[in-house]
Amino acid sequence: MFTIRRSLVALLGLALSSASLATSLAAQRSSSPPPITRERIDTAALSGLRTRMLGPFRGGRSTAVAGIPSAPHTYVMGTTGGGVWRTDDAGNSWRNLSDGTFGGSIGAVEIAPNDPNVIYVGEGSVDIRGNSSMGRGAWRSTDGGRQWTRLGLPSAGQIGRIRVHPADPDRAYAAVLGRPFGKNADRGVYRTIDGGVTWKKVLYLNDSTGAVDLVINPRN
Repeated sequence: MFTIRRSLVALLGLALSSASLATSLAAQRSSSPPPITRERIDTAALSGLRTRMLGPFRGGRSTAVAGIPSAPHTYVMGTTGGGVWRTDDAGNSWRNLSDGTFGGSIGAVEIAPNDPNVIYVGEGSVDIRGNSSMGRGAWRSTDGGRQWTRLGLPSAGQIGRIRVHPADPDRAYAAVLGRPFGKNADRGVYRTIDGGVTWKKVLYLNDSTGAVDLVINPRN
């Protein structure tokens, strides 16, 4: 009799637990937004969208790109094997900005928010794979990409992001992954306040931990 009563109590507890779970799930479903269905998609709003190949058709994949808000058809792109390219007509045509000066794998491209003539470039894509090419530092142009000055960071290996201060084109930050295949003390986050003439390491953990991205609050 004791065994039967214990089994009945266990079954009753299981039933109550199942009922509570069902009630909880029902409440969650009632408070969740309805799923997106074909009927809820405004196809008219999407009917004007078209995709097209922008090119360039030689240069490799791209892991770095920057635009100019005041010139919505202008973009500067860094490729993993073809250097830096620029378009001023929304991709209808491209011209290479780095041939003859530097090239190869590009990991970061940044246009100064308050001066679109100032462009920073960091070599070495941080999307690592077996045949990744190591970068050789950073570059800066003050005339929209016609001429370049080498900035240093020669042992950075791969530079994943460069961010420029919203009001000061000479103050910039670089996220450095480091050399991809081995320990490297040059990893971390670097800051320049003189347009890249000198860099100071402002964040470093160890020789096996690098930085790949940065974000600046434009208001602080």
